Amino acid sequence: MNSMAVVRADDVSKVKIALYDLVRYANLTFSDQARKLEPTFADNILTHIMKSPLRACCSYAAIVPLEDQASVAIGRLRKIHPPAHVIIVSPRHEIYHELVNYVDILPEIDVTFEQNFGFEAVHETVEETAEV
Repeated sequence: MNSMAVVRADDVSKVKIALYDLVRYANLTFSDQARKLEPTFADNILTHIMKSPLRACCSYAAIVPLEDQASVAIGRLRKIHPPAHVIIVSPRHEIYHELVNYVDILPEIDVTFEQNFGFEAVHETVEETAEV
C-alpha cells in the first residue's frame, strides 16, 4: 500500500460509482477491498489534509488502499470527474499512519457492478429529488 483514497459523497451510489471510476478511468490499483468509513471521520480527514474548514459534510464515505504512489494517483484523479469528493492520503500526511492500522478493522463495501448500475444510481437520485 503506497497511498489511500478517501471517497466522500451525499449518497452511497455516488461513493460506489466513484470507486468504480478510480479503477476504470483513472487506472488505479486497489491493494485491498474498499471499506466503509464513518462520514464524520472522512470529514475530519479532509480538514486535516486540506487544513481548511469544510463547505459541506458528507453522508457516506469509503476508504481504499492503493498500490499507486500518491503523486501518480493525484495526477490520474485530476483527469477524471468522479461524482464524489476523492482525497488521496499519502505517507507524508500524519494521519496516514493512523489509517494504516485502522483500515483493516472497517467493514468492507460491496462494489460489484451490474451492467445497468449507472442507470439504477441515476434513477434512485431522481426519485430522491422528486420526494424533496
